[in-house]
Amino acid sequence: MHHNDESKDKLTPLTTEAKLSSSVGPLDTFYYDNKIVVWFAYATAFWGIAGMLFGLWAALQLTFPSLSFNLAETTFGRIRPVHTNAVIFAFVGNGIFMGVYYSLQRLCKTRMYSDLLSKIHFWGWQSIIVLGAITLMLGYTSSKEYAELEWPIDVLITIVWVIFGWNMMGTIIKRRERHLYVAIWFYIATWVTVAMLHIVNSMELPYTWLNSYSAYAGVQDALVQWWYGHNAVAFFLTTPYLGLMYYFLPKAANRPVYSYRLSIIHFWALIFLYIWAGPHHLLYNALPDWAQNLGTVFSIMLIAPSWGGMLNGLLTLRGAWDRVREDPVLKFMVVAITAYGMATFEGPMLSLKSVNAISHFTDWTVAHVHVGALGWNGFLTFGILYWLIPRIFETKLYSKKLANVHFWIGTLGIVFYTVPMYIAGFMQASMLKQFTPEGQLKYQFLETVQQMKPFYFMRSVGGFLFLIGALIMCYNLLKTIKAGKAVEEEKAQALSLANQNVVVHGKDHWHRWIERRPMQMLFWSLIVVIIGGAVEFIPTFMVKSNVPTISSVKPYTPLELAGRDIYVREGCYTCHSQQVRPFRDEVARYGEYSKAGESVYDHPFQWGSKRTGPDLARVGGKYPDSWHFNHMFDPTSMSNGSVMPPYPWLFRRDVDATVMPAKIRAMQKLGVPYPAGYDQKAVDDMSKQAEKIAKNLAGDKLEVKPSREIVALIAYLQRLGTDIKVSENK
Repeated sequence: MHHNDESKDKLTPLTTEAKLSSSVGPLDTFYYDNKIVVWFAYATAFWGIAGMLFGLWAALQLTFPSLSFNLAETTFGRIRPVHTNAVIFAFVGNGIFMGVYYSLQRLCKTRMYSDLLSKIHFWGWQSIIVLGAITLMLGYTSSKEYAELEWPIDVLITIVWVIFGWNMMGTIIKRRERHLYVAIWFYIATWVTVAMLHIVNSMELPYTWLNSYSAYAGVQDALVQWWYGHNAVAFFLTTPYLGLMYYFLPKAANRPVYSYRLSIIHFWALIFLYIWAGPHHLLYNALPDWAQNLGTVFSIMLIAPSWGGMLNGLLTLRGAWDRVREDPVLKFMVVAITAYGMATFEGPMLSLKSVNAISHFTDWTVAHVHVGALGWNGFLTFGILYWLIPRIFETKLYSKKLANVHFWIGTLGIVFYTVPMYIAGFMQASMLKQFTPEGQLKYQFLETVQQMKPFYFMRSVGGFLFLIGALIMCYNLLKTIKAGKAVEEEKAQALSLANQNVVVHGKDHWHRWIERRPMQMLFWSLIVVIIGGAVEFIPTFMVKSNVPTISSVKPYTPLELAGRDIYVREGCYTCHSQQVRPFRDEVARYGEYSKAGESVYDHPFQWGSKRTGPDLARVGGKYPDSWHFNHMFDPTSMSNGSVMPPYPWLFRRDVDATVMPAKIRAMQKLGVPYPAGYDQKAVDDMSKQAEKIAKNLAGDKLEVKPSREIVALIAYLQRLGTDIKVSENK
């Protein structure tokens, strides 16, 4: 690597602004570990295809519900979280580790701290992915967006993440490069923030070896979840990829990063501001107004550092635009950075209350998310793979033409995916808000679903094109790998820090102080990200008046609690919300808008983030028991044109009554006011309520055993919103 003296304000990977004396001693000889990089590269490609396949399957189910095959494990509610976890933690996660393990060794001029830790990290992460997919399809879920995995896997994630951090920080501490290059700043902030987010959001109380209840309830759970959910996007899908951008883009373009000073502002402003923005997912919901407004203000401010990073990336290519036309690696990277800019402009716009009133709960948000996921994460990963594999295998890319074909098919895939979703989202919001001249709602919810089917199909076409492009890449890379031979141990030489006589020419930049001190960098990154969360959490958790209680809201009966757990297990929250916003159309359609005190016993909360079906916050008592019975057996029999799959297994399976005492005890520990000793009589109460519902159904000529799961689910659905109705009638 040559030292870049072009400007003090510009830097390339491995640049240092200090010059080394030539008489300081012998060079150390060492070997970079490329084997672990190759493992993560293979895992990235494999899980990318798997995650996209699940996404395509889920998307097609919204047009063809029969693709669930009437199996419990393959309904939309179960495979949708498999898709999101696979693309975020399996595809992007392995992509992060691939890029970090390659770049960190070279930026620090040293081998990874421990080969053993690298291997444990790799196999531990793959185990998490496999266990996650299996348990989610079997219905073990916490129902918290991007954090659905249950408590034993959460523990395993924590252990593996600590191992990764141990290996990373150990490598940085034993480095031979004095300064920490900008990419490493982002790696450190990613590690410490994701650790904090995961631990805080995953606080749960187990009641069986694979089931738990969230430690938080209602408003507090929603705030913690979207503090986590938004920052999972920020610190798993964004900051590590910005680190990869700062390393691989200058490498691919053979140009220095445009501005060192801009990268400093980009880094610190981004990690400070991002952590505050979570409440913008809860606008017009039952969250205190001050928290909503705080989320909006900081979301708007995020445009500045986000676009600073985008411009720093694009301007790095100055003087290299002729190469962009020829080099598929740079094409992927340019579109990736552009998609990052689009997504980080649109995100703050969606946090404006006037825009959010239209976009929230619709497919507009789905389009927005996939601009980032497909464009930013997907294309940058593809670009890095195309750059990395030929170098590690010491050969040329098998076919530049195929890489260009992949680029254009993938770009078309993004367009065919996002544009129909933007149209569908805006159309759905517009239809739902329309009234007739007489003041009646013009459209029922189901009418919007029927209008959106063609757009859902077009979305599937876009996803299919994107998948085809990824398969072309896999073929291209496989042929490249076969043509070369992996350099698993890459020889390198560098001076140790002890042997470096550093002569600083000119005034040293103030930021160099922290760049030489990785533990201080880690500490101050943690402090910066803690501030926003603390300001939002402390009042919400400590000031009781921020979550006012409602005297008529009572804990769920044992049967209703069992039904709620079935509702969560089946992933009903992926299509239905339980949060009526204070808009004329929503109140007219669903009933009185939701209050914070209604969900104080909901562990976890069920406010939802997307409406493919109508809101259920006030569904209790709206229909007879027989309607719910028939609707769950064959949704189209009650709602012609519905895209909801049938749930025949609920009519065959019995509720596991043996676990009910443990559920009650867990709820009591979480502060739900069941009477002392109630766990001993809960099963009797559950049986009595079940017999009443079975008797009601028998009156409508529907025979079912009281012990069946459908009875418990009906009990839960019939409870929703009835507490607040009692309060209104007083």
